[in-house]
Amino acid sequence: MAASVPAAAEQYDYEIIKKFVVMAIVWAVVGMLVGVYIASELAWPFLNFDIPYITFGRFRPVHTGAVIFGFGGSALFATSYYVVQRTCQARLWGGGLVPFTFWGWQAIIVLAAISYVTGYSQGREYAEMEWPIDILIEIVWVCYMMIYIGTLMKRKQPHIYVANWFYLSFILATALLHTFNNLAVPVGLFTMKSYSLFSGVQDAMTQWWYGHNAVGFFLTAAFLGMMYYFVPKHAGRPVYSYRLSIVHFWALSFMYMWVGTHHLHWTALPDWASTLGATFSIMLLLPSWGGMINGIMTLSGAWDKLRTDYVMRFMIVALSFYGMSTFEGPLMSLKDVNALSHYTDWTVGHVHSGALGWVAMISFGSLYHMIPRLWNTKLFSDKLVGVHFWLATIGVLLYITAMWISGISQGLMWRAFDDFGNLQYSFVESVAAMHPFYAMRAIGGMFFLSGMCVMAYNAYRTIRQGVRAGVAGQTAAAAA
Repeated sequence: MAASVPAAAEQYDYEIIKKFVVMAIVWAVVGMLVGVYIASELAWPFLNFDIPYITFGRFRPVHTGAVIFGFGGSALFATSYYVVQRTCQARLWGGGLVPFTFWGWQAIIVLAAISYVTGYSQGREYAEMEWPIDILIEIVWVCYMMIYIGTLMKRKQPHIYVANWFYLSFILATALLHTFNNLAVPVGLFTMKSYSLFSGVQDAMTQWWYGHNAVGFFLTAAFLGMMYYFVPKHAGRPVYSYRLSIVHFWALSFMYMWVGTHHLHWTALPDWASTLGATFSIMLLLPSWGGMINGIMTLSGAWDKLRTDYVMRFMIVALSFYGMSTFEGPLMSLKDVNALSHYTDWTVGHVHSGALGWVAMISFGSLYHMIPRLWNTKLFSDKLVGVHFWLATIGVLLYITAMWISGISQGLMWRAFDDFGNLQYSFVESVAAMHPFYAMRAIGGMFFLSGMCVMAYNAYRTIRQGVRAGVAGQTAAAAA
């Protein structure tokens, strides 16, 4: 842990991490660009060109796939490989399996995007790839799990640091979720079409068991692993309460598996099942806020860093959004609130407060921490990190505020009745009323995308100066 960067580079496999870091940034720019375009399609209909490949219905899963699995997945591969090596003081186990996870994962993102724009999709939330791609995901993920467990088993440290618990939980849970949600029978060996083994309400329940746990483990537990390493590391402080982190881990891992049915209030699903989901959602508030408090209190004695260190600001804002999102989620799972919020833009705002405010912000902070250490150099520009921070913060605030206003307005308009018991507003009137908020959402996305482009430039210049310094050092050594 205390080794110098050159010595660490020899001890650990940093090349695979570098590859995933670069692709995380690439997919973030691509995915967010697509997101801004589809948001603009909703705000300004003239952007809906008569080209089937870029319609909203086909581009929307390209956006979610690129940002969740391309950006988020690559960031998780990079940080988990970095953290497990550093905390175990052991090089990655697996040999040729390690580069296979990189090339396999990138192939999955590209193939999925091609599948979506050409019209091949299961139409399932967060799991829309057709069966050949699903099988490739399974193979890559099993290899990833083997590498991670193998590295833990060869560790030189007897203690398994808590970040590794969260990463391992996310890896195991994602394997379980992907396997059972994608049980399907292909129509034929040479066709992409397949039929799910489930149907009706069972299919809906399976989808939301997967969908919410994809949020719970892929987008929460995994990034908590990121938080539990990079926040104390960057702050130069120990975790505030290691005991609380373990309670946080076990409570989160147990409870999250039960909450997916709160998406199916007021449907054909038995009432007791959706009530159970809401109950566990409320219970999740305690461990979630415990983890948020643990992360924030880790900065005790290091608050001065927030004045000048924008990387630390990314991390503290991420923890703030984690706390807010994990309060809003249980609130929206309550039946009375859900009756207003469900199927409205409030849900979209809630998802993006977690995705942009928590997932993206903690990823940005972690990547900014890693990049100089991986390439043995300093960040090209600390000022550009500050520019990125403010663009991202303004963007996410514009986005979620627009969706909160839009969503609550939709819910109220859809349930409004006149004196004769008829609906007061037509659906078209509710759509027209949302136009300014859709424009505001698109502008917020533009701010966030602009910040991401600033990060890409800053990272490119940092990597280039690191590579040049490395080449110069090798030349000098050879000449000596």
